[in-house]
Amino acid sequence: MPRTSTATLTERYISATVHSLPPETQDDVRAELEASIADAVEARREQGEGSQSAERAVIVGLGDPGVLAAGYADRPLQLIGPKYYLTWWRLLKVLLWIVPTFAGVGVAIGKVFEFATFGETAGAVATTVVLSIVHVGFWTTLVFAILERTATGLRSTWNPDRLPDPTDPGPGRADLIATAVFLVAAAGAILWDALRGFVRDDGVPVPILDPALWPLGMAVLFALMLGELVLAIVVYRARRWTIGAAVVNTLLAVAFVAVALYLLLSDQLVNPGFLEYLATAHAAELAEVDARAAEQGGIMNVLSVILGVVIVGAGLWDAIDGWIKALRARRS
Repeated sequence: MPRTSTATLTERYISATVHSLPPETQDDVRAELEASIADAVEARREQGEGSQSAERAVIVGLGDPGVLAAGYADRPLQLIGPKYYLTWWRLLKVLLWIVPTFAGVGVAIGKVFEFATFGETAGAVATTVVLSIVHVGFWTTLVFAILERTATGLRSTWNPDRLPDPTDPGPGRADLIATAVFLVAAAGAILWDALRGFVRDDGVPVPILDPALWPLGMAVLFALMLGELVLAIVVYRARRWTIGAAVVNTLLAVAFVAVALYLLLSDQLVNPGFLEYLATAHAAELAEVDARAAEQGGIMNVLSVILGVVIVGAGLWDAIDGWIKALRARRS
C-alpha cells in the first residue's frame, strides 16, 4: 500500500526547501516561508477559493523547492554562470587552438622516428587531436565550475581601456591561416617523403624528390616558404594588401618557379631511384601508358610538361592574386 503522510503540502514544501540550506539559516527561512505562504493562501481564500486549492496554487507559484533553496543560498544552478563565462570561453578558444595543434605535431614527429606507416601516423594524430580537444574542454570547464562555486574576488573587472581599436579585418587573417596551413602541410609532406617515404619498396622508403637536393636545395625551398609566411604575417598586421606586399609576393613566386623549373628541366627534381622503382615494380603499366603517349615523347615527357605547367600556373596565379588584392585595397 502507498505510504500516506499527515504533513500538509506547505510543511512538505518548506521541509524540501530548507533541508539543503546551512543549519544556521534554516529556521529563518522556514519562518519566512511559513508566513509568506500563509499570507498568500489567506489572500486567495478571501477571494472565495477553497483552502486546499489555494494552498496548492501558492505552492505551484513558488516553483521547485531546489531552485528556491539555491536562491536563498546564493548557489548557482548552472555549470558556469555569467560571472566567469566570458573568461572561460576566451581561455578555452585559445587552448583549443594551441594544445591539439602541438599535441598532433608532437605525435606525428614521434611516429616518423618510430618509422610508422602513413596510416598509423594519421590515425595516431587524429586520435591525439580528438582526445586533446576532449581533455581541454573537460578540464578547463571543470576548473571554472569549481571556481564558480568556491572562489571569490577572481572575476575580471571590465573597463573601457580594454576596448580594441576598430579595424577592418580585411583579407589578412584569412590569408595568414590559409598560408600557414598550406606551408605546414607542404613542409610535413617534404619531410615525410625524405624520412619515411610515401612510396616503399619492400619496406624501404623510396623518396619522390631527389635526395641530392638536401641540404642546399631544400634550404632554398624552405627559405622561400618562410618568406611566404613572413609576408602573410605582414599583410595580416597591416590588415590589407599593399603594392609593396604584391611586389614581394611576385618576387617570391618568380623565385620559386625559377628554382623548380631549373630542377625539373635539369632532371634534378625527381629521385632517379623513384623512376627506377616505377620501371621495375610497375613495368607493365608503365609500358602501356608509355606506348599511348609515344607521339608526345613518352609518358615521362608528358608528366614533365604537366608538372612544369602546374608550377608556372601556380606561381603566375599567386602573383596575379597578390596584385588583384593590392589594387582592390588601394581603390577602397
